[in-house]
Amino acid sequence: MRVEVDLGKCTGHGICESIAEDVFEVSDEGMVRIHGDDQPETDRERIQLAVAQCPAGALRLQG
Repeated sequence: MRVEVDLGKCTGHGICESIAEDVFEVSDEGMVRIHGDDQPETDRERIQLAVAQCPAGALRLQG
């Protein structure tokens, strides 16, 4: 499964990082980075929660 971020929408709230800090990291500039290209299926629930909680709607789950 893959997570994508629309950097044009990202506002750097950091909610995703607080839910799954091993997957998401908010830089000092306030933009989210995703660690790794493919995430394990065992992390699906946490990643879905992070995507749903993003106030800017900048995250998308593929697969």
